[in-house]
Amino acid sequence: MELEVAKIADFYRGHKRMPSFSELEGILGYRSKGAVSYFIQKLIDKGYVGKDKTGRLIPKNLGEVKVLGLIEAGFPTSASEELIDTMSLDEFLIDKKEATYMLKVKGESMIGAGIMPGDMVLVERGAEPRVGDIVIAEVDGEYTMKYFRKKGNKHYLEASNSRYKDIYPVEELKIPAVVRAVIRKY
Repeated sequence: MELEVAKIADFYRGHKRMPSFSELEGILGYRSKGAVSYFIQKLIDKGYVGKDKTGRLIPKNLGEVKVLGLIEAGFPTSASEELIDTMSLDEFLIDKKEATYMLKVKGESMIGAGIMPGDMVLVERGAEPRVGDIVIAEVDGEYTMKYFRKKGNKHYLEASNSRYKDIYPVEELKIPAVVRAVIRKY
């Protein structure tokens, strides 16, 4: 079963979607949709996949990563590799899947917060912003990513780079999303 799950996970990563039942026949080498249905039910029972409201397959634990232990970020210590758990990156990073999307970062205004050009930010649409959150903001009709701040009774946006000035809205400030994670691939 692990080989079949790996094939489905590879398809999902390559196509950014789950395969159809017809595609699963080819991927798994089955000759009938009935055999695919039986196999899918086994995957559902084991928690690898689920179904959405329309009956389409959705991934659940196809992207689990082993958690092997702790690493000291201070003084060096002896390292030991011990399987502590496994975790799905989706479950770790995403609370509200239907409201979550990613944006690619352009510009250097948030480098002090560790957000570099080319990074991806995972944002949650409709989340209530709190002062101090990094947000996706629409200020006077233009979009940007900055810290959400408040001075007195006025909200404003603050960059994390001294070369950029604070932004105070002239007409309106809307916060459509809050940044939940930064993803960088080395």
